[in-house]
Amino acid sequence: MSQHTETPAARRTARAVRDVVFVDGVRTPFGRAGEKGIYAGMRADDLVVKCIRDLMRRNPSLPAERVDEVAIAATTQTGDQGLTIGRTAALLAGLPRTVPGFAIDRMCAGAMTAVTTTASGIAFGAYDVVIAGGVEHMGNHPMGSGADPNPRFMSERIFDPAALNMGNTAENLHDRFPDITKDRTDAYAVRSQQKLAKAYEAGLIQPDLVPVAGRKAGGGWTLNTVDEPPRPDTTVDDLASLRTPFRAHGRVTAGNAAGLNDGATAALLASGDAADELGLPVRMRLVAYAFAGVEPEVMGIGPVPATEKALRQAGLDISDIGLFEINEAFAVQVLSFLDHFGIDDEDPRVNRYGGAIAVGHPLASSGVRLMNQLARQFEEDPSVRYGMTTMCIGLGMGATVIWENPHHEHYGQDAA
Repeated sequence: MSQHTETPAARRTARAVRDVVFVDGVRTPFGRAGEKGIYAGMRADDLVVKCIRDLMRRNPSLPAERVDEVAIAATTQTGDQGLTIGRTAALLAGLPRTVPGFAIDRMCAGAMTAVTTTASGIAFGAYDVVIAGGVEHMGNHPMGSGADPNPRFMSERIFDPAALNMGNTAENLHDRFPDITKDRTDAYAVRSQQKLAKAYEAGLIQPDLVPVAGRKAGGGWTLNTVDEPPRPDTTVDDLASLRTPFRAHGRVTAGNAAGLNDGATAALLASGDAADELGLPVRMRLVAYAFAGVEPEVMGIGPVPATEKALRQAGLDISDIGLFEINEAFAVQVLSFLDHFGIDDEDPRVNRYGGAIAVGHPLASSGVRLMNQLARQFEEDPSVRYGMTTMCIGLGMGATVIWENPHHEHYGQDAA
């Protein structure tokens, strides 16, 4: 055969990139990690299984065999968070054995990476419908538990080993941006608590929560239907008196940072065509996403370059973004983002329903919580066309996903 003879593969036309839509998302109530938390004694995989089952219950027009992939993230992939948790969770949730699954680890952005990775498969045509999410039981698996950092990090000074502790990196951000004072971070943290409480009062958080029954040793069963971490009565004076565990006379406290938490999330994504075919709702359309690396010592600045990259891909400007869901690992990290883009500390576009400082941050699960809240805000405010979910990531990274609101009058017109 001539070397110039075309094969059938070579004669195929190029695939068109397909629209990817966010259909639905759920999460467990978030708990405090530790023996007194609501999920003490529970398995991590059972938490994410409850999310998968509830997604399927909420979307009865979706045949289980039409799920093409299950991607579940966990930062500590061992024990009840190990054994290729995407596959094991799919089996435990009762999905057909024909449905494959895999595990992902990008620390805090695990669920966000599960979403973007499977979304890319949808856009390419490899999948029509996927489930993507994350879980972290920090009570069972404290952050860094069992890790064995390579000694070269220290011997070759690849980065400061202190950066393995995220609290240290937050103190470093305060050093880099002295205008972000402790007073500012405490005030921001109090507003986060207040906004979450207001969202709860308005019934805006509860629709996406999966009730989880738990039983304490020697006690009875409890049905957990709300988040455990919030402290809605917190005041600035309360926070001013908290100790600074990462540095003597520091600025980062348990009050202006997310806590140690347990919880799980799961989202249903589909191609636009598959959503139409199956009668699935479209709550958001994915416009662009980006990940970026930064110095591990100031990992909290990661959302800035990730956002700049995502905006370039989308052909948008920061002024086009009408809603921001920023993961509040630390208040200083959020404020450094806002300062970079010239956004006021109290801008009403930012974390309207509060954030991780109030609700908690079970590491790999948090990305889908951001998406749930953004989708709910899109429904509430059709005047907003574009929104953003963004977060910093341990070891010096950032992640940003830009979404379009299907309720906007110009949805899909001249879209990026």
